[in-house]
Amino acid sequence: MADKSEQRTPGHAMFGLTDTETKRSAPAEPAVAPGTQPPPQVVYWQPPPPAPSAGVRLLPILVGLLFVLSGISLYLIITGQRQINDNASKQSDQLNLLTRRLNDTDERYAQLNGKFQVTAEKLSLTQKDLGRARSLAASTQKALQDSNQRLGQAIAQKASAEELNKAQQEANAKMGGLSTDIAGTKKDLEDTRAALTGTKGELSGAIARTHDELVELAHRTDRDYFEFNVRGKKGQQKVGTITIQLDKINVKKNLFSVNLLFDDKSHPRRDHTTNEPFYFYVQGAPSALELVVNKLSKDTISGYISAPKGFLSGVPNVLGSRPG
Repeated sequence: MADKSEQRTPGHAMFGLTDTETKRSAPAEPAVAPGTQPPPQVVYWQPPPPAPSAGVRLLPILVGLLFVLSGISLYLIITGQRQINDNASKQSDQLNLLTRRLNDTDERYAQLNGKFQVTAEKLSLTQKDLGRARSLAASTQKALQDSNQRLGQAIAQKASAEELNKAQQEANAKMGGLSTDIAGTKKDLEDTRAALTGTKGELSGAIARTHDELVELAHRTDRDYFEFNVRGKKGQQKVGTITIQLDKINVKKNLFSVNLLFDDKSHPRRDHTTNEPFYFYVQGAPSALELVVNKLSKDTISGYISAPKGFLSGVPNVLGSRPG
């Protein structure tokens, strides 16, 4: 049987079938009898694998870029959200600060307005008293001027001694009357000065520090005064429609805090000192009420409340009578 390599045709060489790498072993063929034609041979050929395309090579790069862009976008989103939250927090803090300042301003205005109203009610000197004193002083001055003018005219006309004595007697009589008027005017002016002194004290925030001073203040002013004494933490005392509840005391710093219960609400007052008046408004009251604490100890505060006259009806005041 002839060698298989001799039976290769140029076509086999063209397709590389003559290479040893592409030759495939075939099963042994059975012997062919002489004079018979051998069976056709079957050649197995496998084409080379296709070369990778450019799209396949770019796919990992595109995936990597996508991850990078996603990371950058996520970072920008988180950073922007953080900045938005920071700005919102700052604006919220500024709004809260402005709100607290506005509330403090409203409270200071209420305190000043209440102090003005209370002082006006305590003022015992009226415009009528001042007008009367001024009128008496003006009339006295005019009478003295008239008397001096008449004496000057008599002397200028060279009146006789009798006329001059007569004019002198008239002047003395008028001077006596004027002296009486002057004495009355002097008393009125002294009363006015005393009233002005009291008024000055009221305008400077004069308060009563003892029971006797409170009684005197009640006699001088047109308000009612009610003493209280609250014992124990969270202890309370009712004065008319107002309940005073003790919150805390700092004896070392001379500070106290209370809750005032009225109009179905709690009104806390924090960190006040003794003999420091503060003012509050109760529904139906014509003007502000005033609260002063004179003494404090470890668990006790005592002081007084002043109210418009007759507002807390049915409650004994410091004078021992009931406001009417």
